Amino acid sequence: MSTHNVIPRRKTRQIMVGNVPVGGDAPVSVQTMTNTETCDVEATVAQIDRIVRAGADIVRVSVPSMEAADAFREIRKRVSVPLVADIHFDYKIALKVAEYGVDCLRINPGNIGSEKKIRAVIDAAKDKGIPLRIGVNAGSLGKVLLRKYEEPNADAMVESALTQIDILDKLDFQNFKISLKASEIFMTLQAYRKLASQIDNPLHLGITEAGGLRSGTVKSAIGLGALLMDGIGDTIRISLAADPVEEVKVGFDILKSLGIRSKGVNLVACPSCSRQNFDVISVVNQLEARLEDIITPVDVAVIGCIVNGPGEARVAEIGLTGASPSNLVYIEGKPHHKIDNDKLVDELEIMVRERVAQKLAAQQVRLAARHPGIIATD
Repeated sequence: MSTHNVIPRRKTRQIMVGNVPVGGDAPVSVQTMTNTETCDVEATVAQIDRIVRAGADIVRVSVPSMEAADAFREIRKRVSVPLVADIHFDYKIALKVAEYGVDCLRINPGNIGSEKKIRAVIDAAKDKGIPLRIGVNAGSLGKVLLRKYEEPNADAMVESALTQIDILDKLDFQNFKISLKASEIFMTLQAYRKLASQIDNPLHLGITEAGGLRSGTVKSAIGLGALLMDGIGDTIRISLAADPVEEVKVGFDILKSLGIRSKGVNLVACPSCSRQNFDVISVVNQLEARLEDIITPVDVAVIGCIVNGPGEARVAEIGLTGASPSNLVYIEGKPHHKIDNDKLVDELEIMVRERVAQKLAAQQVRLAARHPGIIATD
């Protein structure tokens, strides 16, 4: 499906989180955070594996203790995705995970302690090429800022961020991204927009503590969608009281809806009404469940009647229009064949998987042409 509007991105410097570029001209990356007990290595690795299968580019792991740091070392050995260690207060934990191969440190220099301790962390990050993620949260602003502003607001968040950045500037360290998260949408928008006009470092977007799966998805889509449409944001995390896999799915759905990234099946479906010639909701739910393993972009339209069906089907790679007595399938915008209701889900799944196979084969041909002797794999 063609994208008519390309959103101009804010120009930023680029950092590397493992093998994932963040900022510059890199795609907006999607990350999430494990919610297992980090010291339970088996459970954490199993969750990370599910997160990676959902498509996450980066995974954050909380490391609140030295025992968790030792567990992190084992986790790092068993997964390939870039890992961010979330650390507060104890600089020795940061030094330890730096030794263990962390790809990014999520810290706040302001709560690490003395300048000597901050310098030790920065020196380790410089030595090993580890970027930092500086995280400002409206719920944990310092007492000085709260006395000055009386309550959390966008200006207080930006001042907190600039204070953290000043610390890093004095230590000649620019290998960082920064976030300004609040659970209130307008505060978050104001803070990000104000800071984005003052620095060129990559920004990590999120509405913190957004809520449950449904309400948190809505709040995150509104807040992050507004910033992304402004060209602001280089990496995102959807904070839901839900399975981290759902955070990844919602993140990609937000990016997909804005034409920023395409991953997996882009399913256009009507809400259904009495004109429908098949059970649209049932078909769509079954297709989503069956096709969620696919990461290759494919545009599919499932429309229950002939009012909007032909128009949507013509701009999809695979389109289905409800009709009587048989429904009509479009391939690449052209009527292809008719299909009965009892075969809809099975045949659509087959067509989508065939389409994916064709795309992967074409990708292999292109890769072989550019790099003779190399065999591409999915």
